[in-house]
Amino acid sequence: MSGGPLVVAVIGAGRCGQEVGARAEAVGRALAEAGCVLVCGGLGGVMEASCRGAHEAGGLTVGILPGRDPQAANPYVHVPIATGLGEARNAVIAQAARGAIAIAGGWGTLSEIALCRKLGKPVVSLDSWRPDETVRRANSPEDAVAQLLAAIGR
Repeated sequence: MSGGPLVVAVIGAGRCGQEVGARAEAVGRALAEAGCVLVCGGLGGVMEASCRGAHEAGGLTVGILPGRDPQAANPYVHVPIATGLGEARNAVIAQAARGAIAIAGGWGTLSEIALCRKLGKPVVSLDSWRPDETVRRANSPEDAVAQLLAAIGR
């Protein structure tokens, strides 16, 4: 597929500790350095940390927000999209991205992984869910980005 930048989702915990946050920030930075647009749920935790990494590396970030207020986006989201869809916005994230990197997370993250796989899109897990062998396992943020880009064909 051509015609514009590569859009990659970063999905994961809405709240996270320092170690998970640092890994998410490194993923965001590596995606920006690879020229990708980062799309996420636009709120806190892994979403905010990955957006911060991408932002600081000069990348573009898009937040697909569950509510109707674009001001609810974390401060590193460049393009907030307020959907009013609640958790159903996970389907929009999965559809918008060419693939996803999952970092930590709970049931919402698992739903995004499932939606991506249902759509035939690659997913790389970095300390997150891995429901079967079609979800690749990464050992580091850099490994996660490299594996996803290879799976997409870039």
